[in-house]
Amino acid sequence: MYNRRMSGAMLKPMLKKAALVVAGILVVGQAVRPDRTNPPVNAARTLAASGEAPAAVVASLDRGCRDCHSSETDWPWYTNVAPISWWIAHHVSDGRREVSFSNWADLDARRKAKKLGDICEQVDRKEMPMTSYLLVHRDAELSDAERQAICDWTKAERATLPSIPADPEGGREGRRRRRD
Repeated sequence: MYNRRMSGAMLKPMLKKAALVVAGILVVGQAVRPDRTNPPVNAARTLAASGEAPAAVVASLDRGCRDCHSSETDWPWYTNVAPISWWIAHHVSDGRREVSFSNWADLDARRKAKKLGDICEQVDRKEMPMTSYLLVHRDAELSDAERQAICDWTKAERATLPSIPADPEGGREGRRRRRD
């Protein structure tokens, strides 16, 4: 008859082997280094230099968003440790691709309008800064007043953008095939 309980003598060697395998994978994983560079920043092309946002909004965005949404990421010591380094580098890459405040002036009116709407929506829903980021960066948490100020600015800024004619194919706004 099969005994469902493993004896302690059988379980210890299995756990020891599993621990050695996991440790080996982590050691080998340290050799796979993600890109943790910050591209050069043209200060004249940044959100702060554009003069479009109030200083308080720029300060809030800098504190809560800079590490993932700019080319001025601080790379703390733990970003050298795999697999955490892979996860963080992926988040930073995604954040920069989504919108980079270091290249704000490079956005055309359509993309800027889209990003302004996204910023307000995600900040208002407390989706940004991400909860996982806030666990380590408590000072990045935005107050309700800061969230409101950011949304007020995004709405006012969208209103100043030139009217963009609708795309006859439905526009990117209506499709989710491509990421902005």
